[in-house]
Amino acid sequence: MDETERIATSPSSKGRETSEFLMRIVRTLSHSADFEQREKEKARIDKAYKQSDKKLGELVTAHYEDLTKVTQDFSRMSKCINDSRERITKIREDLSSCKTLLHCKRDELRRLWIEGVEHKAMVALLDQVELIKEVPVKLDNFIISKHYLHATDLLVNAVAKLEKPLAGIDALRDLKAELIARNEQLHETLIEELNKQIYAAVPDQSVSLKRSSSYRRGSNLTKQLSDPECKQTKPTELLKPPEMVDLNKEIKEDLNGNPEENPAHFIAVLVEALFVLRKIPDSAERNKKMKDPLGIKSKIEPELSAIVARTSQQVVDSYAQQGESLSSQNQPRFLLELLENVFHQFRNVARMHKIVLRNLQRIIPTPEETVDEVSGVPVRNELLYDMNDVWSKIQAVLELVLREYLDVQTSSRQRTPTSFDEPSTDINSYFSKKKPTKSKKISLFRFDASIHAMSTNSYVDDNMTFDTGNLFHVNLLSEVGLGKHQMVCKPSVNNITAIFMPLEAFIKEVEDAVACQDGTSSLQSFVTEFIQNIFLGQVHATVSSSIAAATKGLQIIISGFDALRHVVDHKTQKDLGVTRPLLTSTVTVDRNIRKLQELMQSLPTYGDQFLNMICNILKEYRDTCNSAYRGIVQIESDEKRVISATWAKDEDISRFLRSLPSWRSLQMSERQDLSKKLCSEEEIRTLNSKEALILISNLSSEAIIPQQEIITDVTQMRTIANVHESLEWFAGRLRQFCELLSARSPNSMNSIELSTREYPPVSDKSLESLKMLVKDFQDLAEICLLLLHLEVRVHCFYFLLPVAKQSNYAGPIDDLDPDSNVLKLNKDLSAMEEMLVQSLQPQKFKYIFESLGFLVSSILMSSIQYLKKINENGIKKMCRNLFAIQQNLTNITMARETDLDHARQYYELLYMNPDDVLSLIVEKGPDYSYSEYVSLFQLYQKSHPHIKPANLDTLLHKLEEVMNKTQNGSST
Repeated sequence: MDETERIATSPSSKGRETSEFLMRIVRTLSHSADFEQREKEKARIDKAYKQSDKKLGELVTAHYEDLTKVTQDFSRMSKCINDSRERITKIREDLSSCKTLLHCKRDELRRLWIEGVEHKAMVALLDQVELIKEVPVKLDNFIISKHYLHATDLLVNAVAKLEKPLAGIDALRDLKAELIARNEQLHETLIEELNKQIYAAVPDQSVSLKRSSSYRRGSNLTKQLSDPECKQTKPTELLKPPEMVDLNKEIKEDLNGNPEENPAHFIAVLVEALFVLRKIPDSAERNKKMKDPLGIKSKIEPELSAIVARTSQQVVDSYAQQGESLSSQNQPRFLLELLENVFHQFRNVARMHKIVLRNLQRIIPTPEETVDEVSGVPVRNELLYDMNDVWSKIQAVLELVLREYLDVQTSSRQRTPTSFDEPSTDINSYFSKKKPTKSKKISLFRFDASIHAMSTNSYVDDNMTFDTGNLFHVNLLSEVGLGKHQMVCKPSVNNITAIFMPLEAFIKEVEDAVACQDGTSSLQSFVTEFIQNIFLGQVHATVSSSIAAATKGLQIIISGFDALRHVVDHKTQKDLGVTRPLLTSTVTVDRNIRKLQELMQSLPTYGDQFLNMICNILKEYRDTCNSAYRGIVQIESDEKRVISATWAKDEDISRFLRSLPSWRSLQMSERQDLSKKLCSEEEIRTLNSKEALILISNLSSEAIIPQQEIITDVTQMRTIANVHESLEWFAGRLRQFCELLSARSPNSMNSIELSTREYPPVSDKSLESLKMLVKDFQDLAEICLLLLHLEVRVHCFYFLLPVAKQSNYAGPIDDLDPDSNVLKLNKDLSAMEEMLVQSLQPQKFKYIFESLGFLVSSILMSSIQYLKKINENGIKKMCRNLFAIQQNLTNITMARETDLDHARQYYELLYMNPDDVLSLIVEKGPDYSYSEYVSLFQLYQKSHPHIKPANLDTLLHKLEEVMNKTQNGSST
């Protein structure tokens, strides 16, 4: 409500209103001159009074109880007020009398007060003495329960009291000396506990030892690795990560809880305790007053080395059988497991150091600065270490471990040239003849087993330093107090392949955590230098020596020795999943290529170098294969080659042979696409006849094919078949490798599924070079197959051309045996079949001998022009020739060669006179071409002298008319 309403409702305002109302009534009555008006006003007032009185009575009646209660309360309050007034008056009188009495006793009261203060001070000192006497017991209890912050506060407060308030008490001097000594002991305990918390790394469960036979021994791995004293730790505590402490909150310690439950909080408590002890600078660096001369920073290196030594010992204990040593076994998986455990523990160590530094920075935000006395320049006091120091020590210890397990010293002494990764490298030097090494001088006797030598060697071994560049001069792994460092595998350069990926991942973590000046950490520089200067060179030397030994087999092949000694055995064939023999050299090269491919996956950073090495090896092997091929097909020292090799290299003939259905069906069978039929039987016959005509046109004009222009040694043909199968298999595997690399190429849009381990991206130039080499191997394999296809046919010409040119078919005696050249051909074909069936796949073997019957029939039918004359005995002999060849080819191809029946029927027409032949043509149509009928009539005329040349011309004229008439009739 407003001010006017508040005033109106107050008692004073009500009184004023009543008085004003009465004055207004009086004024009205006094000023009124009319009596009646006054009477009316009086009556109105009386009426209002009566109404008010009535209303008042009603209100009193309605609120009688409240009014009674208010009246009683008012009476009681009035009585209390009066009593209080009386008591105050009495107190005032008493105070006045006390004041008067105190003035009379002033000196005595002052004396009593002083004595009381002195007694209180003495009682307080006695209480402090009692509390000080209990400090050692309480301190021990706090230390046992590891409540170090309470222990530190108790000790600091006790020493402070002994130095100031209780300094004059002689009885406490011994206790003071004891507490000061306990101060130093507590300092050492805090430093020891802080280091224990930093280096009590928890091994990752994912990389724990998994060997079932060593489960019982390996079950203690977590406990032994997490604490040098093998303290009991719950599994849930191992998996629980340390929680970060809020730096803005005050560090408090719960006496009812386990102080080690939260490692981060426990470290904060330890740092706070060190700060309370005023020992922070001493704990961050070497403190000469301590018994242990090492501080936090200087303990990093030996503690990290101790972690490596303990983990190595545990791996050895878990995996080594009784009486065996892992240090002599090539098992890099143990090294991988060691490093994975070490990496995990080093990460925990770094995380703990980070927690320590955060708490140190909370206590000392900015290092102090002092002024140099000489120069007067402010100098920053670097009392605290930083994370760069921690990561630097971690890298240094890891480099030390890697130097031992990668056998850096031995490998550096055996370092080989490493220019192999250049694409233009010529590796012929690795296959060249080496100079004979000088024989070592053999000593007559030595003193190695003498007592003096043994003691000297022992001393040298104990004091041997490990060359680790400018970082280390002492093998810390041997000096951490845990005995000799146990090796978990045999030191070898090749160990880098098993550890490279996790090592690179850890190095990436280090580089992300540490700001390197040149962007590369010292550990990365060491790994890079090792791989480039040592590992790649040794890999290249190993591969080169292996391939050099394998290519000697090809050199033996070139010299003409038995090639069976240079194919893999059946077990290797089964392992490779092939059904036909492969050259040992090819398999050896493939294995080396596979090793390099695995290295590309294991060391993806150096994928291009390994790919260049692969290309250089393939170039060398391609040249070696070409040399072996030339050694087989080349005629002695002359540049001229055998006929089949010349034709296989001829572009026109090669293109035509590759266009034939037999070749295309062979390619489709390799792709396992046999559902599509290339062409009809008639089209196949036409194309086969075209192939035969081309071969006949190139060879039948010659008198006799020289023996040196064919491959007479069938084992050489087997070698060519082995080369074909080997190179085709090799090219297929390389093609798959190219597809995987193409899928990883930066410019590739392919989305094919890769193997479980992907290949790294490589340069387009190297990939194109690899594809060209694959094409070269595939081309050489196809040339070998074409060579075999042509060589078999050239052999047919070699043996069948003399059948007509040199044999007599007009003899008086019926010779029951086939021609000797036919027998030689059958023997030759059988020998080739015996060799090739073991060396070629069935579809390729079929390609070699397919349509051979058509060729033989064509050769013998075309050879009729070289026969001078023939009689019935000669016809029978020729038919026996055809039958013998047909029988042999049927055994080889497992199909009846109907083309030879066609040739036999052709020669059987010589039993008939020309007129009967013409009648047969008119009756059944021509089965042969016009030229073939002409050659037939000409031989018949030469064999029957009574037929004059004029009659022959007439017969030929009739033949032409009959042929034209039959052709016109068939066309209509």
